[in-house]
Amino acid sequence: MSFRIDPHMSLSGEIRRILAEEIGKALVHLDAARDRPEQGLHNCRKRLKNVRALLRLVRSGDETFCETENQCYRQVAALLAGPREATALVETIDRLAASFPEQSAGGGLDAVRDRLVARLHELHGGAGLDTAIGAAIAACEEGVGRIDKLALPDQPEQAADVLAEGARATLRRARKALDKAASRGEADDFHDLRKAAKTHGMHLSLLGRLWPTPIKARRKAVDELGERLGELHDVFVMRALLDAEDQPLGPPEDTRLLAKLLKRSEKSLKKTCLAEAGELFGDSPKRSTRKLARKVRDDLTAVSHEDAGAPGVG
Repeated sequence: MSFRIDPHMSLSGEIRRILAEEIGKALVHLDAARDRPEQGLHNCRKRLKNVRALLRLVRSGDETFCETENQCYRQVAALLAGPREATALVETIDRLAASFPEQSAGGGLDAVRDRLVARLHELHGGAGLDTAIGAAIAACEEGVGRIDKLALPDQPEQAADVLAEGARATLRRARKALDKAASRGEADDFHDLRKAAKTHGMHLSLLGRLWPTPIKARRKAVDELGERLGELHDVFVMRALLDAEDQPLGPPEDTRLLAKLLKRSEKSLKKTCLAEAGELFGDSPKRSTRKLARKVRDDLTAVSHEDAGAPGVG
């Protein structure tokens, strides 16, 4: 099956189906993470983000269920954040080396990278990871058992309003985060923008059969923005470690080049991200989703009329 809402089916049934599929895939990746933690944890966290984006999309239809489940999967993701972040930091060093080959050719990043790799192996090889995976599996299995409790309106007008409001709320979050990132430029502002952009991209996938305009180009642009915002987030995390009093990345003589390259990378990424986000989220969220609500309502109404006129099965 697909990560798309089928307008020929009831909204409750479709959301339950997608939830079950995504949580089931997360469980498969969690099991694989015992032997291949880097790949397994990364893939599991992607599935959990899909789950949470889906819950945000239909939140107004069943607020109690969606809020409770969203909190559950936020906690599951937090259990796995440390080991995944350790991998991302090594990838950040490699990305800096590739982006600034002349400056890093002399091995000025090697000492930091060695420390990060050692930290990565420690986290992935310790008993703590196995405990975290076990807790995550238990929470996901319990979540699967609660899926049938979700109850959403299936009437075309109400279902359309639920989907449009969910999409609109995420666009409002993105617009608000964009304004703050442009005016203040703080790490938290860009992190909020990244989360909203990622969620919006997932909503585009979920609403692929219902979105009123061609979405292929927009989805590509959102994905590219999300990747760049992810790189910027990793730069912020690395910079925070660089400024930590206990010097986890090493003494100043080992981190001098890293500090210089982080500053250059941050400046460039901020400029690019603000420009791209402005193109995507500069319009009014209400105006952006007005057509969506109308098209969803028309499509669902047409389907219900088709179903009502279909001959019965003898």
